[in-house]
Amino acid sequence: MASKTAAAVVDFTRIYASLGLGKETIAALQAFRKRHGEAQRAQTTYSSQPTTVDFAHYRSVLKNKAVVDEAEKLLKDFKPVSYDVSEHIKAIEAFEAKAVAKAKETEEKIDVELKELQATLANIEEARPFQDLTVMDIGEAHPRIIETVETMMKKGKWSVPGYKEKFGDLNLM
Repeated sequence: MASKTAAAVVDFTRIYASLGLGKETIAALQAFRKRHGEAQRAQTTYSSQPTTVDFAHYRSVLKNKAVVDEAEKLLKDFKPVSYDVSEHIKAIEAFEAKAVAKAKETEEKIDVELKELQATLANIEEARPFQDLTVMDIGEAHPRIIETVETMMKKGKWSVPGYKEKFGDLNLM
């Protein structure tokens, strides 16, 4: 009884979102939950019905006692058919293996991304403030800038191409 109340309290939507499950996995879980709920309702319905047959009542009501005797004999001789569920079990195990593999793959991706984010965060925390940076610091970080400036100085160019077009000419003379 406690499991029914626990299942009613669980917020599956929040769980799906927090675990970051894929659309296929969520759809399969929802379909499974639906089938499980239907099976529970059917079991509850059928378990409340009587399972014995009162043949004495039918003998007293019906004129043809042979029909009741035959029905009683058929009921006594009835043996339920057993089904081979190994194929279903194999399918469930295959689905389970696939789900576990996807979960591990997702876990690995998240671990890699988490490490990258932690490294980025460490870089941000260790970085000097912008106002403390020097031109040489920027040049060391991006050597291409120093090369470009040196090339421009050798050629005698003292203006940056496209600067005037973008920001206008600030000369007052």
